[in-house]
Amino acid sequence: MKIQIGSLSAETDTLPLIIAGPCVIEDEDTVFETAHQLKEMTVELGLPFVFKSSFDKANRSSVTSFRGPGREKGLRILSDVRSRFGMPVISDIHSVEDVAPAAEVLDMLQLPAFLCRQTDLIVAAAQTGKPVNIKKGQFLAPWDVKNIIDKFKSTGNANLFLTERGTLFGYNNLVVDFRSFPIMRSFGVPAIFDVTHSLQLPGGQGECSGGQREFALPLAKAAAAAGVDGLFMEVHPDPDKSKCDGPNMIPLSAVRSLLKAVAAIHSLTREPFA
Repeated sequence: MKIQIGSLSAETDTLPLIIAGPCVIEDEDTVFETAHQLKEMTVELGLPFVFKSSFDKANRSSVTSFRGPGREKGLRILSDVRSRFGMPVISDIHSVEDVAPAAEVLDMLQLPAFLCRQTDLIVAAAQTGKPVNIKKGQFLAPWDVKNIIDKFKSTGNANLFLTERGTLFGYNNLVVDFRSFPIMRSFGVPAIFDVTHSLQLPGGQGECSGGQREFALPLAKAAAAAGVDGLFMEVHPDPDKSKCDGPNMIPLSAVRSLLKAVAAIHSLTREPFA
C-alpha cells in the first residue's frame, strides 16, 4: 500500500513503516540523540521512518507520574526535530483542543488506545486532512475497528492507520492476537504493530506500569510474519532511567538488529492488499 506522511512517500508492500522514539519528551538532548540515531539506522536499512514522542501523556497511572513538557514546548521540540533531521514527526493528541495546534506542526496525528472510540476527537483529527494513527483499544475486538474507520472516513479523509497494542487479559496483562492484523487490513487500512506497548503490564507496579521488553524481538518478528504494514515502538538511550514506560521501551543499542530481522522477514512473507 502506498502511504504519504509529510514528505515521506513509501510502499508498505516492500518496506515496513517504522514509527519510533522515546515514550515522552523528557528533554531536548534525549530527543535529539534518539532522533539522530534512529535516522542513521533507518537510512542504512532503507526503511521509511516517522519520529514519535509525546508532548503530554494524559493517561499516566499516577497523578505524580511525569507527563511531559506540555503542548507548546513539546510541539516546538518536535518541530525542531523535523527541521534538524528532515523527518516526519508524530505525537499523541488527547482532546479536540489539541487538534488544531498539533496539526500545524505534526505530519501525523495519533490517538491513544483509550480514546479510540471518542467520536468528536476522531472526526476533528480526520478533518485536518492529516494522516492519523489510531491505536485499537485494549478492550476492542479486531473487527470492532470498522466503527472507527467509518467515523474517520465520514469526513472524506481516508489516510488512516490502525495500530494493534494488545488486548487486556485479566489484571495487569496484555496479549496479542495475531489474527488482528489480517482482520484490520481486510478493511483496506494499514495495520501497525505496537511492539512496546504490547509488552506493557498496565499498572503492574502500583503507581506505574511494568513491562517485559525481553519479548520485543520475538513479537516483532511474529508480527512481520503475520503481514503488518509497519512497527510502532518506543525506544530510549537508557530505558531504565527514563521517566515513562521504561520497563517496556527498547534500548537504542538493540534497535538496529531488531529492524534488520523484521525487514528480512517482512520481505519474505508480505502479501499486498487483495
